[in-house]
Amino acid sequence: MEKSRTEAFTDAVIAIVMTILVLEFPHVHGSTFADLVVLKDIFPAYVISFIFLVIYWSNHHHIFQMVEKVSGQTLWWNNAFIFLITLLPFTTNWLGDNIWAHDPEILYAALFLLANLTWLFMIKNLVKVNAHNACVTKILGDYRKSYRTLLLNALALVAAFFIPIGGLIINVLSFLLWIVPDKRIEKIKNK
Repeated sequence: MEKSRTEAFTDAVIAIVMTILVLEFPHVHGSTFADLVVLKDIFPAYVISFIFLVIYWSNHHHIFQMVEKVSGQTLWWNNAFIFLITLLPFTTNWLGDNIWAHDPEILYAALFLLANLTWLFMIKNLVKVNAHNACVTKILGDYRKSYRTLLLNALALVAAFFIPIGGLIINVLSFLLWIVPDKRIEKIKNK
């Protein structure tokens, strides 16, 4: 099955989610910079979520540039991933309104744990579907970074129960692993 429609659909959904993130900002009533204080918690949550989306999009783009085909199962894993990503504006808004509260932090951490678990299953399926390509199996078949991320996401979820902001900090650290897509993919694309 061709991969182009999966890429285009994912790109569109991520772009829409990014737009919705900013539309969730509360209205600022007033005409001075001091009136922007209503954004003091939501703006950092927005920035973190926006960066997460950029990281997801960038890695998704690199991975799909590398693979040749997808399967029906790949589409379902990708759709499950997209479903979880579409929940990001809601969870970001709730987190921004209650950044020091347990439940929003727990939901935010759980969302990323589930999204990254779904991501791993999608990658494993792509490796299986593209097993004939040695580069795909070598690079995408190395799941260590994904396992480390899931471990950090699980730790973030646990931390959110005890020190809410701790869960957010750990999730930010987990995404630092992915801020630069795998350089081996870049080398293959530039050959």
